[in-house]
Amino acid sequence: MGFSYPGMRHWDTPAQRSVVMAPQGMAASSHPLATQAGVRVLEDGGNAVDAAVAMVAVLTVVEPYSVAMGGDAFALLALEGGRKVAGLNASGRAPAAASVEAYRAQGHETVPTTGAMSVTVPGALSGWAEALERYGTMGLDTLLAPAITYAEKGFPVSEVIAGEWAQAQGLLRRDPAAAAAYLIDGKAPQAGQVISNPGLARTYRRIAEQGPELFYRGELAEAIAACVRAGGGLMAPDDLAAHTNQWVEPVALDYRGHTVLELPPNGQGVTALEILNILAGYDLAGLEPGGAEYLHLLGEAIKIAFGDRDRYITDHAFSPVPVDSLLSPSYGAACREMIRPGAVLAPGAAPPLNGDTVYLAVGDAQGNAASFISSIFTPFGSGLVVPGTGILLHCRGRSFSLDPTHANRLEPGKRPMHTIIPGMLMKDGLLAAAFGVMGGDMQPQGHAQFLVNLLDFGLGLQAAMDAPRLRYMGGMSMYLEDGISQAGADTMAAWGHAVDQGPYPVNQVGGGQVVWRDQEQGVWLGASDRRKDGCAMGH
Repeated sequence: MGFSYPGMRHWDTPAQRSVVMAPQGMAASSHPLATQAGVRVLEDGGNAVDAAVAMVAVLTVVEPYSVAMGGDAFALLALEGGRKVAGLNASGRAPAAASVEAYRAQGHETVPTTGAMSVTVPGALSGWAEALERYGTMGLDTLLAPAITYAEKGFPVSEVIAGEWAQAQGLLRRDPAAAAAYLIDGKAPQAGQVISNPGLARTYRRIAEQGPELFYRGELAEAIAACVRAGGGLMAPDDLAAHTNQWVEPVALDYRGHTVLELPPNGQGVTALEILNILAGYDLAGLEPGGAEYLHLLGEAIKIAFGDRDRYITDHAFSPVPVDSLLSPSYGAACREMIRPGAVLAPGAAPPLNGDTVYLAVGDAQGNAASFISSIFTPFGSGLVVPGTGILLHCRGRSFSLDPTHANRLEPGKRPMHTIIPGMLMKDGLLAAAFGVMGGDMQPQGHAQFLVNLLDFGLGLQAAMDAPRLRYMGGMSMYLEDGISQAGADTMAAWGHAVDQGPYPVNQVGGGQVVWRDQEQGVWLGASDRRKDGCAMGH
């Protein structure tokens, strides 16, 4: 009897910490208090969906620059002992009054990156509640309790989060309500400093008592719309009342004997699969994991896939996205024909085609899992807080194009191209892992690199998450994280890549979490990225 995932044989592979193992359940997130909340739900008899909602609510309190009920959410839920997977798209839509013409009339050439004009309808809270209604066993009132406690009584700010928080204090100072809720005497809290959020605690308590309808059709909806309008935005209460979530079939790609699942557009999960579709034709296992030859193939595959992402991905209800063509073996082969050893492609190159965020993963005693991601896009989103409520509003509208000919152009009631993507891995029709790597454009790049580390290079679960990463930064620029050899970086530069080695004030390659189901022994394994404050815990 042995562990059933391929990396466990490599005990000598360097990792920052050991893989966590437990018999009944596993939770992993970017903050220990959120992970602990999930484990307690599991210990109290809740399932993976219950635990995920408790965890994400805590993260809105302890990691507020990344996530809020005023953002969006997506999930892949492995059900029936890991045999069935349901996909949830809880992203919101543009206001009915929003259009390319309306924005250009105000002098905008692009959607503003912050402020009221960047706000679309938040779908997160509705998504959490609907996931519970369909597949949970506990009420929203019970699962919001840990978040309410930390918001009310306070919590010490952890080190990585303190650094990220400090980078955004200028944005928060622009809005009095944001400064009151998320700064202390006009400054971001330091590591170890205790901060509370009484306005958010009151809001969560009201939602626990009255339900999420308060957010979409009650007093909170009126307050949210008024906040956006006061900043010059176009949202009305009817826009919130019209919000609906969508349950979707995941998009799948076979890779190295496993099936990788992502959500379909309007998210960029297809981009992760396209990267893998291109890489599938190479014998990566025979290459050095951090060597220039592998990094070159990876970077060029990412460059091609991002060209397609920026060209095609949008709200599928408004414009069909050629998912099947992008993931076809023939298209992967055509992409590989373009990639040459020692030579770089121009940005946006692709062959002809026919026809800040938090991620958490949790598995339960029944073999079910939740791959769950929720976000306000960039640190502290729009920078707007609904006065007195602690509700941060995201800036997801900034993903829209104001080019009237672009597939992802702004239109009333349309969902923008979305960066946040949960991942799931299946083996022989059963759940293998729930995984994700957060960080905007880094997400599909991180998904692909984690899976290559695991399935091609045979790294252990934690080592696959910890391994140094490449990030395509746009244009010809490739960021190489510390830990990639200087020889590899020099060779990449000699081949024509614009090698970027930083340093940057904050992490550029995201942070990931994974829970793995060992189907042979019926146990859970978990890993949490060294680049974040979080951890994996089991029971």
